[in-house]
Amino acid sequence: MHGEQTRREWLAKTASIFSGACIAGASAGHAAAAPTAPVAVAKCRTYGSELLPTLARMFDQLGGLGRIAKGKTVGIKINLTGSPGYRVGYLPLGDTHYTSPQVIAAVTHLMGRAGARRIRLLESCWSTADPVEEYLLQAGWEPRDILSAAPNVEFENTNWLGRKTRYSRLAVPHGGYIFPAYDLNHSYEDCDVFVSLTKLKEHATAGITLSMKNCFGITPATIYGAGAGLDEPSELPKGGRTMMHSGFRQPPRSAPQEKDQKSPRQDGYRVPRIVVDLVSARPIDLAIVEGIKTITGAEGPWILRGVAPVSPGVVVAGTNPVTTDAVCMSLMGYDPLADRGAPPFETCDSTLRLAEEVGIGTRDLSRIEVVGTPIKEAIFDFAAIRKSRR
Repeated sequence: MHGEQTRREWLAKTASIFSGACIAGASAGHAAAAPTAPVAVAKCRTYGSELLPTLARMFDQLGGLGRIAKGKTVGIKINLTGSPGYRVGYLPLGDTHYTSPQVIAAVTHLMGRAGARRIRLLESCWSTADPVEEYLLQAGWEPRDILSAAPNVEFENTNWLGRKTRYSRLAVPHGGYIFPAYDLNHSYEDCDVFVSLTKLKEHATAGITLSMKNCFGITPATIYGAGAGLDEPSELPKGGRTMMHSGFRQPPRSAPQEKDQKSPRQDGYRVPRIVVDLVSARPIDLAIVEGIKTITGAEGPWILRGVAPVSPGVVVAGTNPVTTDAVCMSLMGYDPLADRGAPPFETCDSTLRLAEEVGIGTRDLSRIEVVGTPIKEAIFDFAAIRKSRR
């Protein structure tokens, strides 16, 4: 026990040193110059009749979906983390840790109404190359309810090669924290507009999982999974993205390798940086975070201690993922300027800080215009719940 504890302390100390080096090496004016954009906040207590007009009003407050989606192919990354067999008690998955099917359908409908030419709903379904529709059926959902929400709607399981003959290689503009580029399913390159549609949640590794962390799931397990091939991607996805968390191996030789294979192998160091790499390589044009119903304590029911259903009754949207996630953090009772050692980043680096440093967006609330419901009127204090359970 003593030896293991010493090792953990050493890993945390090493990661902190590397994190501090990154901060020192960044331009002092870079964070201050990071772009900002308005964020819309709205109270919404149910997934019923109030949902569609609430979302429509929020998008209008951001300038309207027409300017974003009209005539475009829209890729929407939803969040279906973990197998459909994982549940919080007997509750529907959309009431706990999956993006609600009603929200997915409502956003799809509004995109269609705004003139989107094609809408692709994207997710890397856990350890399978089966169609997303099959995954949804296992979750107890009816895929046709979503497919019929607008014209030209389709699903794509991005956990493997899918419908094309090659993967798309997307380079990280700032050079990458961990990888210089990522090989992804074609749908992330083919779309004109990319939307991150996710749940308002905490995360056991990254502290929070909001619009940016949702993009960790765009990586195919055929390349970044535990069962990936050594020279080429595996034909089918096998297992989860353990190599992304722990760095125990490299992707297949056909894919870009890590820039520094001696960097910390700690997940609290790696995961936030990989997330920022991915959001840089495939920028988010619209971030939507729904917290009508969700869970506290972690990102899913496989975290066996402290996970509980809650109903914050809030939806957040913005055209910049960092400003959107910063507002979400404040709604959760957390300081978006917090970093490693402070809640919710006790054992990890802040994804928001890392994203701000490479110029994606600001996390400084004083620079972010909040439209709709003021933050103070919509706070649901995750931080207080966490503190009460200790």
